[in-house]
Amino acid sequence: MPLTAHINDRLQRIEQARDQVFQGQPAIQGSGVPNWVAQSWQRCLSMGLQPGQSVGFEAISAQHMRRVQEASRPLVQAAQPVLAELARAIADIRYFAILTNAQGIVVDVHGPVDRQDRRAGLIARVGVDLSEKAVGTTAISAALTELQPVWLHRGEHFFQNNSVYSCAGAPVFGPDGLCAGMLDLTGIETTERPALKHLVRRSARSIENSWLLSTDHALVLRLNWPGNQPGDDSDGLITLDHNGQIVGANPTARQMLSMSPGSEGQTLHASEVFASPWESLFDAANRQAGVKELPLWSGLRLQTQALRPGTRPAAGNSAMTAERVQLVAKPLKDVQTEMIREAVQQARGNVAEAARSLGISRATVYRKLGLPKS
Repeated sequence: MPLTAHINDRLQRIEQARDQVFQGQPAIQGSGVPNWVAQSWQRCLSMGLQPGQSVGFEAISAQHMRRVQEASRPLVQAAQPVLAELARAIADIRYFAILTNAQGIVVDVHGPVDRQDRRAGLIARVGVDLSEKAVGTTAISAALTELQPVWLHRGEHFFQNNSVYSCAGAPVFGPDGLCAGMLDLTGIETTERPALKHLVRRSARSIENSWLLSTDHALVLRLNWPGNQPGDDSDGLITLDHNGQIVGANPTARQMLSMSPGSEGQTLHASEVFASPWESLFDAANRQAGVKELPLWSGLRLQTQALRPGTRPAAGNSAMTAERVQLVAKPLKDVQTEMIREAVQQARGNVAEAARSLGISRATVYRKLGLPKS
């Protein structure tokens, strides 16, 4: 009963916030509805959209889709292994993954899509336009607008017809630092799971890194702050050509180095970033020297590991124990197990309550955690 009361209260507060905004008033303070959601509702109203109108979920033309697929090929190829692993991780909670381009056009779908459910089939189709102008406020349009991970639940969608969906979304950035698309996890009439925002961001980061490492380069630099040895998907990554020009970087590296997104015909040289001879980076890679500390022109210092293409990162040094390596390289299926374990802990050991909050069966909880059935 306390769980049901909390769910009903959350939905009621969302409905009250909708009423306020649609009547031209500011959203109720403390409603739990983020400002960016209310701003998206207002944009939809300014476009002449009405929350009660039907949503078409129209697909773009075949000719347009061919152009989209050609332009999105690097993104889709980089995402394939990540989406396959992600689909296994979310299978038991009745969510599926959608990948779109930067305009909100679906370019790939993975996971347990119930094709018998029209509501799933409408959105889980390659070529469907899921932009804000087409389907109103969604995690997809919000992630592409806000350029950060988002969680959107039921009535937070603009159109009433979309209030059956709960979604987590995160933007995906290309090697040039520009937003190339977004990754979305969608469930239909499922329990609210804002923790999925963390999972979708982690998955988007894996796609970004996979894409960056698949491009032509002569050297990879894995970056982290002192005390955090390089070696996993949380690293900053930059790629160099043979002349020391920076040809690509992931968002983490761009934040570390204060690098703006790339412009066509404009590149940055490693010597403009690192306050040490750039040739030493190639020497370190040839000697497999492991992790070393390098100064930046900003006065900061970074832990850096230089690797030739295809070389696996080493543990760094003796402080990087085997146990720590195992922790940072945790697969997505283990993240799912952690989510289940956390739900059981929050339910104070009540497996039935934890299963209800996750929208899965008690048998699945017992199986995933290796618990004896009571």
